[in-house]
Amino acid sequence: MDGPYIRVEDSGLTMPLREDVTTIGRGRSVDVHLSDPSVSRLHAEIVRRGAYAYVTDLGLSRNGTRVNGRLVARRVLDEGDVLSFGAARCRVFGFVAEEFAAEVELRRPAAPELTRRELDVVTSLCRPALSDEAFVAPATAREIAADLVVTEAAVKQHLLRLYQKFRIPEGTNRRVRLANEVVALGLVRPLPPAERAQPPAERAQPAAERAQPAADTAPAAPADTAPAAVAPSQPTIPAQAAPSGAHGRRRTGGLRAATPG
Repeated sequence: MDGPYIRVEDSGLTMPLREDVTTIGRGRSVDVHLSDPSVSRLHAEIVRRGAYAYVTDLGLSRNGTRVNGRLVARRVLDEGDVLSFGAARCRVFGFVAEEFAAEVELRRPAAPELTRRELDVVTSLCRPALSDEAFVAPATAREIAADLVVTEAAVKQHLLRLYQKFRIPEGTNRRVRLANEVVALGLVRPLPPAERAQPPAERAQPAAERAQPAADTAPAAPADTAPAAVAPSQPTIPAQAAPSGAHGRRRTGGLRAATPG
């Protein structure tokens, strides 16, 4: 059969695809009739555009349309693709296979050269988005300024230069687009779990300085050691001479203390 065509797997029926639109469903007026009860009356369409064709689920079915097992709303078709309309399966043939070099498909622009301060800015910009939380927006200029201990005006100047270097056009969500480009180029990495809970000032401190205490700082007492109690000051009472007597005894409070004879 010349040109693209579709084959129903259950019955083996083959039918050429129309030059424009081929309708598929359980209704009587469709081009490809499928009797399975899981198929809607007007389930999907296959649209041809020159040498290409794509399938479109019309959104009127309960069971959807799948291409090679994946649920789709619209998908360009290739030679031998398996189409599932509900439980009914079909395959398409007659398409010219095209090969693309992997390096052409996956090629990305090279990352621009950044200064140390610009790298600090993009790292602070992307830090919220690299956390474990979902739907987190990149940091604002004010948050970056507080993180790097600089002015907000200086951060905005750096962001303007970064927009130019990464070719981010003007418009809404410019910071979001810059953060997406930075992450896609691999210029920033997620923080280790141990460092995510640390405040920015402590993350900026070198690890060696965090590990070693200062030389002129006395070691802190253990957390479970209670401080020594300080006895309250008592007024000084002058000592009184012990009374003389045969028994040689004196009173001290309610107790009797013997004195050596």
